Amino acid sequence: MAKKFWMTGLVPATFTPMHEDGRLNPGAVAPLVERLLALGIDALFVCGTTGESSSLTTEERKSVLETFLKAAAGRVPVVAHVGHTALADCRELAAHAQAAGAAAVAATPPFYFRPGSVSGLVGCVAEIAAAAPELPFYYYHIPHLTGVALSMTEFLSQAKERIENLAGIKYTSPTLYEFQSCAALDGGHFNMVFGVDEMYLAGLATGAAGAVGSTYNLAPALYRRIREHFEAGRLDEARRLQLLSVRMVELAQKYRPLPALKAMMKFAGVRLRADPSAAGGDARGRDRGAAPGTGRTRLHRMDELGRRCNIQHSSFRRKPESRKTDEPDPGLRRSDE
Repeated sequence: MAKKFWMTGLVPATFTPMHEDGRLNPGAVAPLVERLLALGIDALFVCGTTGESSSLTTEERKSVLETFLKAAAGRVPVVAHVGHTALADCRELAAHAQAAGAAAVAATPPFYFRPGSVSGLVGCVAEIAAAAPELPFYYYHIPHLTGVALSMTEFLSQAKERIENLAGIKYTSPTLYEFQSCAALDGGHFNMVFGVDEMYLAGLATGAAGAVGSTYNLAPALYRRIREHFEAGRLDEARRLQLLSVRMVELAQKYRPLPALKAMMKFAGVRLRADPSAAGGDARGRDRGAAPGTGRTRLHRMDELGRRCNIQHSSFRRKPESRKTDEPDPGLRRSDE
């Protein structure tokens, strides 16, 4: 029987700190976790897309999870992503997560030789979930990266009969009509967690119980204010703040999201070392095909990004003359910048 767990609130998809040569940098994990805890996050999602799991070995992923679990020390739940191209590795990672003390596991489907039907997907996922039967299992739906764009309502309908510890879906897709349908299925039986930061407000409106995302590492206060205004019915203000999230994501996308977000973390005072020769990729230098000299150009663009971020921070705050004296500032605290 799986433990009771329900993913709610804001859950940062954590970065995996690395040295410039691509080796893991476990010493940077504890400060990262302490910062996130101080910012009031609700859980940690480890070794997902933001954590570059597809570029890590199975042993490295085990080590990263153990390091985050040690740093969190039971103060917040830690969810382990165990998706892999090989089901045997998925099962090994899931079993390890259960033994190490994770609160739940999540997995993408195999994304090279992909399941071509809902029943095939359910079969793959059932094998992974069975390797950690004591933990709640979340299917990680991110079709623009995995290429698995099957019906999630049909998946839940079939999977509930075969996967005893199925908790819900980490849903990273803009198809809100399907997200809402999943959230309403069986009277709201499944824990639907939204994964598109720039559409957080829309996710709340369609039934999101929680949200997992990269930019919650940077600005959780912004998203808390969005949720507070939404719950209070102040939709104009919620939309205004959501637009700031949209602008932040648009800026990151201009420079490629992962390296840009790492640069933003650096400007927020968190050092996630990346290889300067591969600044357009990630710490593992996955942009080897870039033209000679472009690494230096991209480093210059990262500096430009930082300057623009600093300028844009001022727009996160409402101008004093435009708000009542007894109304709290809805913008980001300095510690969130």
